[in-house]
Amino acid sequence: MGRSILSHFLILSNASPRSISSSPSGVHLSKCWNRTRAIQPQRRRRIGDGLRCLCTVAVSEPSTSETSSTSVKKRIVSGVQPTGSIHLGNYLGAIKNWVDLQNTYETLFFIVDLHAITLPYETQQLSKATKDTAALYLACGVDTSKASVFVQSHVRAHVELMWLLSSATPIGWLNKMIQFKEKSRKAGDENVGVALLTYPVLMASDILLYQSDFVPVGEDQKQHLELTRELANRVNYLYGGRKWKKLGGRGGAIFKVPEPLIPPTGARVMSLTDGLSKMSKSAPSDQSRINLLDSKDVIANKIKRCKTDSFPGLEFDNPERPECNNLLSIYQLITSKTKQEVVEECGDMNWGAFKPLITDALVDHLHPIQVRYAEIMSDTSYLDNILADGATKASSIADVTVNNLYQAMGFLRR
Repeated sequence: MGRSILSHFLILSNASPRSISSSPSGVHLSKCWNRTRAIQPQRRRRIGDGLRCLCTVAVSEPSTSETSSTSVKKRIVSGVQPTGSIHLGNYLGAIKNWVDLQNTYETLFFIVDLHAITLPYETQQLSKATKDTAALYLACGVDTSKASVFVQSHVRAHVELMWLLSSATPIGWLNKMIQFKEKSRKAGDENVGVALLTYPVLMASDILLYQSDFVPVGEDQKQHLELTRELANRVNYLYGGRKWKKLGGRGGAIFKVPEPLIPPTGARVMSLTDGLSKMSKSAPSDQSRINLLDSKDVIANKIKRCKTDSFPGLEFDNPERPECNNLLSIYQLITSKTKQEVVEECGDMNWGAFKPLITDALVDHLHPIQVRYAEIMSDTSYLDNILADGATKASSIADVTVNNLYQAMGFLRR
């Protein structure tokens, strides 16, 4: 089985990281990460204590010549929750990038339904939402001749590995997770299950299970990836190397340590009602997002009513104009224009002229996706077969990882 890369989430590379730098300063991070790896886990300062770099990281994709120089593709795995409707933020921030990544990497894309139950949800909707999400993956351009598409819960190794990793995860690491604090505060202690606290361990399982090289990851998931990297190092130290070899294993590292892959643009699409908040499925108002299956009239109404400002002209990167920057960025991404081309076209426009322009661009861009989605959903056996094949391929990789860890941890072999 070739080695590869991973995205909901993931990264692990035998070679040193290429072109990895913090966005604002270009500071190379590989020395920081290698130094962190070399420190024994019990002597490291824990997650959130300020040891590791929290910079925004961008990894440039390798050129075709770089990729063709090796016979083994690196692996990326990624996924989206089947809760709510897939929206423009999911598409531009993740799925659209997958379509490009699948041409360069070995890719596995899954629907993370196990994560969807960490907060209250509609049981009667989960199965349908899972299929809808899978169909949208395909409609957006994920090619099953290049990528495996499957459902997280169809690969039992995700849960098995999570339990094994939980035994090595200090509770203090989880208590410091920002998303847990925010979501539990909103939901209230009586409505928060243990799964919300251990969510990052399942995410680590999703990432480490496939021995992936890179994790396409958004700003809001960086802390979870930090924990994943720390946990991989900890398990490798506790159970890998000579200890594993003495138990009959191959020795060395049990897990690859993933690296973050953050797209240079589109990683964070903001709300239509608040340019400082991320576009989200969980936002109470549907007005805050453009769903991929929204009709032409719905899209036009949402853009017409979206929050803007009273400044003259349109411009990128003005901190006093977050909504303007967001809408211009969306227009740039869906038209595949450069930033400069958008500035030249739209810089002198007012909102009255720009809103119909971006509306037409959104409708034109989403229409073929909606047509393809309808075709896929009309043939359920086609989608079922794709998901079954994807789960089989994913399991063949995942089972090896889990069995290695069982052996390294000293379990009686079956």
